[in-house]
Amino acid sequence: MDFLKADETLDDLQLKDIQVIQKKDAFRFGVDAVLLANFANVKRSHRVIDLCTGTGIIPFILAGKTESNSIVGIEIQDEFVEMADRTVEYNKLQERVSFHCRDLKDLAFLKTLGLVDVVTVNPPYKLQNSGLINPNDKNAIARHEILCTLEDVIIASKAVLKDNGRLYMVHRPDRLADIFCLMRKHNIEPKRVRMVHPSVGKAPNIVLVEGQKFGGAFLKWDTPLYVHEEDGSYTREIDEIYGR
Repeated sequence: MDFLKADETLDDLQLKDIQVIQKKDAFRFGVDAVLLANFANVKRSHRVIDLCTGTGIIPFILAGKTESNSIVGIEIQDEFVEMADRTVEYNKLQERVSFHCRDLKDLAFLKTLGLVDVVTVNPPYKLQNSGLINPNDKNAIARHEILCTLEDVIIASKAVLKDNGRLYMVHRPDRLADIFCLMRKHNIEPKRVRMVHPSVGKAPNIVLVEGQKFGGAFLKWDTPLYVHEEDGSYTREIDEIYGR
């Protein structure tokens, strides 16, 4: 089988020799996905669903970092799912990782997958009415709430989580009030928050949030995570997260 197309690259995750297929000049995974996969607490016995999975980067990182034997990605864009399926085959992960090209608003389909212990999601960050958008642009769909909203994501998460199961989300700090309100509205209690700052002295530009389905009211704030030192180099914690 020819795994790569002319406009694609094969990139080393530096985790158990896993390589992922990505477009050279289209949507490629960034620090958000890596931080989310590191933030999520996934045990050997846990079943995981990753919503808005794109080309599957979070499932592949989790396959490299954890012992979970059931990691499922849900993505609405068929081109991304086709790439993710080739990455599964290339890395011989068919027994652990799988993908479905479906709309996460299709709750009847989601319920056929069975309940899971963990949901991860790196959803579109930008409100649909913010900025100029080409609705056919795959990058725009990944970044703007064109095909799903934050509330759609939380409703889908509740539908697939076991009671007391955990939702792990990466988002933008300016949406934190929305995240908390919508989680509580749908009985997912915010339990843990971590702010991610570009460097010391700069405002956070990423937030990591953990919620628990039917959890009790108690919110824990983790210490801030800084991506860069003052000289522009990566911090020791970021190097450790990336396995450097």
